[in-house]
Amino acid sequence: MKGLQQIKSEIDQLANNSNKTELEVVDALHKYYFNKAVTAEIKHYKKKTKKVAQITKDLKISHRRFYKILEDKKVEFTKYNKSKDDVEE
Repeated sequence: MKGLQQIKSEIDQLANNSNKTELEVVDALHKYYFNKAVTAEIKHYKKKTKKVAQITKDLKISHRRFYKILEDKKVEFTKYNKSKDDVEE
């Protein structure tokens, strides 16, 4: 409980110093650490040491969201077309 109270007091201090609410501070911290984790996983993806399924499982996101993040960060990836109209027989 001592650790949680310390975290709570630090969040309160940050909120008071930056004129933001506690939820905004927590949201900003969440975004920061999520982006940090994503960039680390993208490095593994580029080196081909991890597959998309493993990455999405580690980050607890859907594969569609991961591909959207790759598009936003302009990382090349292979798009697979699963529609049956394009299959040549």
